[in-house]
Amino acid sequence: MKKIAIVTGASSGLGAEFSRLLSEDSGLDEVWAFARRRDNLDRLAAAAKGARIRPLAADLASPEGVESLRSLLELERPDLRVLVLNAGRGSYGPFSDTAKDGILDMIDINVRSLTETAKDALPYLAAGSGMVLVASLAGMGPLGGRAVYAATKAYVLSLGVALAAELRQRGIRVTTLCPGPVATEFAAVASGGRVGPQDGSASPERIARRCLEDFAAGKVLSYGRLGWRLTAALMRLSGGYATARFSLKHLMR
Repeated sequence: MKKIAIVTGASSGLGAEFSRLLSEDSGLDEVWAFARRRDNLDRLAAAAKGARIRPLAADLASPEGVESLRSLLELERPDLRVLVLNAGRGSYGPFSDTAKDGILDMIDINVRSLTETAKDALPYLAAGSGMVLVASLAGMGPLGGRAVYAATKAYVLSLGVALAAELRQRGIRVTTLCPGPVATEFAAVASGGRVGPQDGSASPERIARRCLEDFAAGKVLSYGRLGWRLTAALMRLSGGYATARFSLKHLMR
């Protein structure tokens, strides 16, 4: 039986790094890399060292995209060792100024698609395997100016921790990654080009590598940096409204 890893949102940023690092795992035969941008996936596959990276172009915000992943699992019935649920979208700006279609698309991929993919993949996971869910520090509390994005990541965080508890007895590990700013295209896309990577943004390679180390160690949460762990604690302690007000002022500066 073919041993594989699946990475969603694999065409850039953390997803591309997860795919590359997993391809170096001698225990895997293939990494199935799902994303919308086929050109990026093809370049990622061409540069792989070790396990083959299989580029699979699909928009997981759509039912058709999720169905393509489910159908491939049903067809090949692999030994799924690692599922990395990284695909997601964000939006910066007040709720009142954000297009409704964009909000619903964000909920579709950050919440519905992630949940459906986790459910579809679970029968192919066995003891010693597991999932990585990519949440965010934004999931630790309400954020003004990123209201829906933060709410979707709070869902991912809650789901990931609950699944870690549920699946523990089956020997299936679940780690939820909660990073702060990472040097990817995310901020530029989410802000329509108004915001670039923040000063001090972390390397996506470093954060993905640390997350996989935490996953191997059976940790429920991975932050990548001690400072982000402390920020998460402060967000929990400060109260939701205070966090939302502070983040709104910071975003609008």
